[in-house]
Amino acid sequence: MTETPDTSRASVPAVVGVLGGGRMGGGIAHAFLTSGSSEVVVVERDPQSAEAAKERIESDLAASLERGKLDGDLDVWAERLTVSVDRADFARCDLVVEAVFEDMQVKIDALTDVESHLREDAWLATNTSSLSVDEIATHLRRPERFCGLHYFNPVPASKLVEVVIGAQTGDELKALTTEWVRGLGKTPVVVKDAPGFASSRLGVAIALEAIRMVEEGVASAEDIDAAMVLGYKFPVGPLALTDIVGLDVRLGIAEYLESQLGERFAPPQLMRDMVARGELGRKSGKGFFDYSKG
Repeated sequence: MTETPDTSRASVPAVVGVLGGGRMGGGIAHAFLTSGSSEVVVVERDPQSAEAAKERIESDLAASLERGKLDGDLDVWAERLTVSVDRADFARCDLVVEAVFEDMQVKIDALTDVESHLREDAWLATNTSSLSVDEIATHLRRPERFCGLHYFNPVPASKLVEVVIGAQTGDELKALTTEWVRGLGKTPVVVKDAPGFASSRLGVAIALEAIRMVEEGVASAEDIDAAMVLGYKFPVGPLALTDIVGLDVRLGIAEYLESQLGERFAPPQLMRDMVARGELGRKSGKGFFDYSKG
């Protein structure tokens, strides 16, 4: 018997758009789809990327069904998903979350263009992990309808969403964001706009020190991570997490934090060298650990 998705959770927007269907964007799409209340529109840059995004999201849905996290048939869940290459398809969305590359100008260009396609009453959010929500907001026509929604990899498993409230974020949106996050079965942590917010600022600080320790020969990557997992109950070590996030992504965040908060966030030379060699972590097959054998 075919079962329909459960719609008993707290309120989430009826139609949600996601700009970018990579690992993070696909995860955000999966979270809203599996809330049982949202249709999701994912927009990618070209047909090949769109097809890859569709396959990625449907694979994640299938995995959730296999693990018993969802009930029903894959087709029932997947029919709530639209993948497109046309940002005009965001016109029917109540909320659009941007999940493009962590670069200020890339995000400004993307968000200003997306906003031009939205209804006047639609909401807009950025998934930035460190960049200034207030700076982005200065380029938008409706900054009161804009905030940060910082999801964490892997989105389906993570229980946290960092809600970033900008100086111009309206009171109505402030209230809605926490309701949406709870509607996804996750916990909201509300922070004001500040460099690195709470999570990235602390997480990157720990990761950079761990990288310096490898650079200085204090201990191996394996032993540094084991110390934090076994001694401090980290679910994953700071170096393994850096591999998951991507060394290039964390390098960009560190450089931004250094520009805003000073040299204590200066990236170690080892980090720069690894990125230059293409050792970016899981996505390249090698980072602080070797993933080439699966």
